Amino acid sequence: MLTSILNIFINLGRRILAYVYFMGGLSNLAVQTLFWVFIPPFKKNRILEQAKKAGIDSFPIVSLVAFFIGVIMALQTAYQLQRLGSEMYIASIVALSLVRELGPVITALVVAGRFGAAVAAELGSMQVTEQIDALETLATNPVKYLVVPRLLALSLMMPVLTLYADIIGILGGWLICVQKLGISSSMYLHITFDALLYKDLFTGLAKTVFFGMIIAFVSCYEGFNVEGGAEGVGKATTRAVVTSFIMIIAADCFFTALFYFILP
Repeated sequence: MLTSILNIFINLGRRILAYVYFMGGLSNLAVQTLFWVFIPPFKKNRILEQAKKAGIDSFPIVSLVAFFIGVIMALQTAYQLQRLGSEMYIASIVALSLVRELGPVITALVVAGRFGAAVAAELGSMQVTEQIDALETLATNPVKYLVVPRLLALSLMMPVLTLYADIIGILGGWLICVQKLGISSSMYLHITFDALLYKDLFTGLAKTVFFGMIIAFVSCYEGFNVEGGAEGVGKATTRAVVTSFIMIIAADCFFTALFYFILP
């Protein structure tokens, strides 16, 4: 009995130490990256290359997910509002839900699952094959060469992807309201734009910059710390995606409280 209790505390202590070690390493990488962001030379081609992978190549899957989210939101709200004869308010509910929360969060999760996993696997493979050590031998800082372009690309493309997802999601809601519920297109658009404020759009897009930074830091950190060959690369990729998901949801909770309960 005493041994079992002791093992529980030992495992708990190991988990706490691993968490502290992870947060320390992640913070160290973040500080180094933010330092090298402002140090020339600036590799525009590498930034554009990563922006294409993170942003343009993600447009198809973001479009698909956002469209179905808009359709589902319209159908679910119509199920309740039809009983009250208030179908016209579906447009405002769909628009506000997408712009404030669902658009930024769903887009970040999609990018983390797609691009974040690819970054962790790529850097992990470079770590296993000692290519990162070769960069240091050639007097090239790995953080400057590998992390900074991905950080800037994600920070720039996440707001663009989110705005695109918001539009596609609203289009999905429009399809249900106009084609199935008999709401006119002009009324749907009028209610949508009347419900949205600049604050809603700004707060939704501002969060995505930090979501992009989370994806970049976590994915690169896991890639840099791969151990154990191909199996280690797989584990690091899984950890990068799961950790990014958790930190994105936690950050969204923090920013929601900040924007809507603390700031005027």
